[in-house]
Amino acid sequence: MKPLDPTLSVDVTVNVGPFVKRDVELGFTRGFVQSQAFLNHFGKKALIRPKGKDLIFDTSEISGTNAEGQQYTYEDEYKWLGYSAREKIFAIANEVLADDSLTLQMFAYDLTEPDLITILLKLAKVGRIQIILDNASLHHNAAGTKPEDQFETAFNKAAKKGAAILRGKFGSFAHDKVLVVSKDNKPIKVLSGSTNFSVNGLYVNSNHIIVFNDPKVASEYAKVFEEAWTDKVSMTAFEDSDLGKNVFSIKTAKTPQTEITFSPHTQDYADQILEAIVERVQQEKSSRTYVGNVLFAVMQLSGEKNTVYNELKDLHKNQDIYTYGITDTKDGIQLYSPRNKTGVLVTGKPGSPQLPPPFNQVASIGLDHQVHHKFIVCGINGPNPVVYLGSSNFANSGEHKNGDNLITIHDSDIAECFAIEALALVDHFDFLDKYATEAAGAKATNVKKTPPASLAHAAASAAWFLDTNDHWTRSYFDPNDLHCMDRKLWGHS
Repeated sequence: MKPLDPTLSVDVTVNVGPFVKRDVELGFTRGFVQSQAFLNHFGKKALIRPKGKDLIFDTSEISGTNAEGQQYTYEDEYKWLGYSAREKIFAIANEVLADDSLTLQMFAYDLTEPDLITILLKLAKVGRIQIILDNASLHHNAAGTKPEDQFETAFNKAAKKGAAILRGKFGSFAHDKVLVVSKDNKPIKVLSGSTNFSVNGLYVNSNHIIVFNDPKVASEYAKVFEEAWTDKVSMTAFEDSDLGKNVFSIKTAKTPQTEITFSPHTQDYADQILEAIVERVQQEKSSRTYVGNVLFAVMQLSGEKNTVYNELKDLHKNQDIYTYGITDTKDGIQLYSPRNKTGVLVTGKPGSPQLPPPFNQVASIGLDHQVHHKFIVCGINGPNPVVYLGSSNFANSGEHKNGDNLITIHDSDIAECFAIEALALVDHFDFLDKYATEAAGAKATNVKKTPPASLAHAAASAAWFLDTNDHWTRSYFDPNDLHCMDRKLWGHS
């Protein structure tokens, strides 16, 4: 390769820090335990947590040694994998711990992150925290051996006046993942999203969080907490309350146009909420002023009676709009062709990929979900871009029976952030899916000599070819498409 010519080069400063717009912050877990980057940092056999079953362990302990002979700790892994979502969760927890005027209200579903638990127990000792913690069978048993049961025992032992914990599950789950911060008993900020406060949620799953530094939004979440606390996590009481029947809508100097619904709802109202999402998705099919588009990452797309799932599962068949999506459902599919506009739907469970040279082999991760997101982006380049996010799985039964919050934001910048996340996930897992095998060590049987999913909408004249290292090579720019690429080498980054 020739050296760079300074006369033909330009320096550009790109801000790659966590997203902040006005008083809204976004955070994402990095996930990607099945990646070359993770291998380079930590190696194929890295432990995500010690083999013992202790709820709290010392994350500063040496976890392993990478290929360069460098030792690393669990905390090193966690900072890398948890990325900006971890940073923001711990920033809030530590902020409350450091300021005696602050208190914390918390909804938790999974709760196993050891360093966060340590902070929560410290807050219990000074009486400045209340927690509603799920007690469905996944998190509770009669013997009290579940991690969340162990935490409840430790919390009650530490708690001083002002600290309290309530176990419950509404109809099925207390599925929210929420932190509400109050100063002198007045709510000032709230964190929500899809990220469970657990080792899997933060360090294996792909997830998001959102922080509203807006007292009006925080106050609404505080009302939800108080309602659930007062009614002892009762599904029927909550769905009959004003909070379960209405939409919270806000647009201020601090917060872009946002609507939030809090479940559980009656089944009829739950169906209405999800049908509205379907209708918004369908609007992209009739766009005339721009290329209609839907990008999404949704944990599951199964169940006959789930209206949103049914819409997203078939969306890729429509060649009039641009679609790009990923699900953690094992039977996720991938459909693409270099010369048509068929959309893309890939699975986030590639099994045991056998990657071609020069790539190293990634680990086969069997820790629950890889893609745990719940977000849908519509009309990223249109006049009304919107993103749906939060803890809701977009399931009709979940909106009826679970404690969840479904957030709708009308903002091009926020929608763009989630669109980028969808693109990154689809590209990453599409590559792994191509080389997936039924059993580790078996030869790949479904390798397709077709371009990656991200090139699905290449112009008809685009010419892609495999080089000697089995990489897709092509410089490409299509001003009529959403993609703008100039990739000399397509690989697994």
